Amino acid sequence: MTTPPPTSGTAMPDPGGVVGIVERALLSDETVRISVPGPQVLDPNTGQYVPGPPAVLYEGPGAHRAAGGPGLVLRLEGQPYKDDGDGRYTLFTPLSAPVAPEGAEIVIVASRDGAAVGREFKALDPGETGTHAVVRSTWMRITKTGAAA
Repeated sequence: MTTPPPTSGTAMPDPGGVVGIVERALLSDETVRISVPGPQVLDPNTGQYVPGPPAVLYEGPGAHRAAGGPGLVLRLEGQPYKDDGDGRYTLFTPLSAPVAPEGAEIVIVASRDGAAVGREFKALDPGETGTHAVVRSTWMRITKTGAAA
């Protein structure tokens, strides 16, 4: 097996190579949307600034998967704690997608799994990057479950 030649002007292999194969295999069943809060706008009725509509950074192919169960919580006597039962997930997007910033909202727009459609997540950290990445991954936490299948 040979390495695909670099795309002209970059040191990256041709997208038809390994990256293309992985993207076609992994990112073919879902459409995801990544958005951030838009700039505040002035409400002429109240004279107050209110959150503007969200700014969509990316909408396109993607995939998500559960990223493990709840973490271990050690309770100290008399100390309040929040049970760590929220679901953690990993989002996968093509390398051509922008890096999702921490706090970005991620929505599953379309999926072969009808129960996933409408699920909403918050990015826990900026999307991961790396030298040998074939897809972009972002850690996220579920904030709203989707529609019933």
